Amino acid sequence: MSIFKHAAEILEGKVNHFLDNVEDPGESLDLSYEKMITNLQDTKRHLADVVTEHVSLENQMAQAQKAADKADADARMALGANREDLARAELAQKQSELQKIASLKEAHDTVATQAQKLTDYESKLQDHIEQFRTQKEITKSELTAAQAEVKVSQSLTGIGKGMDGAGDAMRRAQDRTQHMAAKAVAMDGLMESGALNDPLDSRSQTEKELDKVRATSGVDDDLARLKAEMTKDKGTAEGGITGS
Repeated sequence: MSIFKHAAEILEGKVNHFLDNVEDPGESLDLSYEKMITNLQDTKRHLADVVTEHVSLENQMAQAQKAADKADADARMALGANREDLARAELAQKQSELQKIASLKEAHDTVATQAQKLTDYESKLQDHIEQFRTQKEITKSELTAAQAEVKVSQSLTGIGKGMDGAGDAMRRAQDRTQHMAAKAVAMDGLMESGALNDPLDSRSQTEKELDKVRATSGVDDDLARLKAEMTKDKGTAEGGITGS
């Protein structure tokens, strides 16, 4: 191994170690999620622009068709008045409008294809973002647990080297744990009452309550059904024993 390659490996190792200590994986995941949301918003804007163009082309086609129909009617009227020259002029106008419709139709079909592609991409992107969000939260939870485990191990190692201040440190940790637990309970209460809302949950408080009622009702119905089936099976079994 050359001295330059060895030096490069040492430098790479130090850089990776520095990045591991500086970068917060949780923050990186959140940042990636925000970028994906921004990309989705851009896609929605592009789709809106394409749909607007699609509607505009349809309107232009309708106007051209209306003009062609009028020109045809005017040509008939001119022929009825023995004005073949006027009839020719109107029929020429009609052909011009029909050619315009053909060009607009071609553009309309192209834009329609683009709109469908963007719609499909938007749907896939939304699914991908939702999957990423779920995996992000799972990963952050696992990361937090792993970090906590490392910190606990380090704390135990520190205790082994000296007990100075260990009692105070333990009391502070317990106080903070109790505070965080109380805060968690309070946050759950606020979420339950509707004072705080999940920004990704667009349901109203009424809709949330109704969903809970539906879930509870479904469980109660299943429980009643199981009880009825078990009672029926038990009666059938007892009847069979009596009959025998």
